[in-house]
Amino acid sequence: MPLLTPASVRALLAEHGIRPSRRRGQHFVADPNTARRIVRLAGVGAGDRVLEIGAGLGSLTLALLERRCSVLALELDRKLVSVLEREVAAEGDVQIVAGDALTADFAALLGGGTWRCVSNLPYSVATPVVIRLLEDAPSVTGGLVMVQREVAERLVAAPGTPAYGAPSVRVAYYADARIVGMVPRAVFVPVPDVDSALVELVRRDVPPVDVPSRERLFQLVRAGFAHRRKMLRRTLRPAFGERTERVLTDAGIDPRARAESLGLTEWAALARAEVTS
Repeated sequence: MPLLTPASVRALLAEHGIRPSRRRGQHFVADPNTARRIVRLAGVGAGDRVLEIGAGLGSLTLALLERRCSVLALELDRKLVSVLEREVAAEGDVQIVAGDALTADFAALLGGGTWRCVSNLPYSVATPVVIRLLEDAPSVTGGLVMVQREVAERLVAAPGTPAYGAPSVRVAYYADARIVGMVPRAVFVPVPDVDSALVELVRRDVPPVDVPSRERLFQLVRAGFAHRRKMLRRTLRPAFGERTERVLTDAGIDPRARAESLGLTEWAALARAEVTS
């Protein structure tokens, strides 16, 4: 099957009576050159096992199969699953699974061995899907995800930058992340209101910091960013109580600092200081 174009995407939507859902962030890649570019930048090829989340109509699926990857295509929308089963299933080594990436049992789904993720993630759930993939699918060693440009900037942001937030810290704990390309809105059907970006993720062999509890680390990060313009001695008071300023000082952090100024190393120092102060 040829890769999808605007005309073929619209024909498939009409044939199967599908109206793309804005609530689910459904925008389908309709440009063969873009689909091939994404696969090329992902660095996958013959024999690689690839998890594709939000396979849609199969735009990326077909490009991955063209490179002779072994693809597990996960799609939530049952109507789109039917299209994939009818139009794509016979085109190569592909398994089509109906399921939600936010609740799927990745251990059962992927089994042993290593995987890569190459996906055009639905805008509405892109950040939680990336976080869950990093936290709950250790067999996925990395990959390339296409997300809304604003989301991409948050995922890779450094301390002190406007886009830096709790998701930036969580991603940095698990992976090296960087933007490797931009994708204009014109290559999608329907055309979204924003441009997209390609984020490369490379999972770390071990986290770059030691903490008593990963869960507690992320609780503190969320608390700190809940009111990002307030000083940490105020935002973290519900977590530390009367010990707040002492814990911050013992961690080497100015109590007047704000969450956006702390990198992963400082957040980890704070999590350790909570235990020892």
